[in-house]
Amino acid sequence: MNAGAILIAVLVAATLAVTLGVALGWAAARIEPNADSLVERIDALLPQTQCGQCRYPGCRPYAAAIASSAAEIDRCPPGGEATVRALAELLDRALRPLDPEFGVPKPAQVAWIDEARCIGCARCLPACPVDAIVGTSRQMHTVITRQCTGCELCLPPCPVDCIELRPAPAVSRRYSQPRAA
Repeated sequence: MNAGAILIAVLVAATLAVTLGVALGWAAARIEPNADSLVERIDALLPQTQCGQCRYPGCRPYAAAIASSAAEIDRCPPGGEATVRALAELLDRALRPLDPEFGVPKPAQVAWIDEARCIGCARCLPACPVDAIVGTSRQMHTVITRQCTGCELCLPPCPVDCIELRPAPAVSRRYSQPRAA
């Protein structure tokens, strides 16, 4: 085969690749994701605490696991029995009690930082899955109560135990019940 034929073959292949890439990019930009997918509907029923008690890194990965039958519907203590009931109804599965291996339901709570004891180590900041803690290194920190889900993930990293959980005000109770689908 001569060099001219190889060059033509390479140019044809490159042109075809670019054309297909542009066509696929154009199509992907115009096709909307299915907002009514099963994972979306399951995720909408979960409390969005991102606490990890279900042993998934957040509510959406847990929803995906439920949708693929890799996880049961009984692993969400923050959602409580109401969430299990809603999931069972959505998925047409048998109602089952919460699995105590994943924790027990608790009243709605939020983190509170004793600002006088806070040393500003900032270890709690990356632990918060919803960015409800604000502050900077070597400065005291505080919790944005309306954003806090009470997941307790900020407690272990605090070296001075200046974070505690308190009953959530009525505004934050939205996390204790499943969201409407």
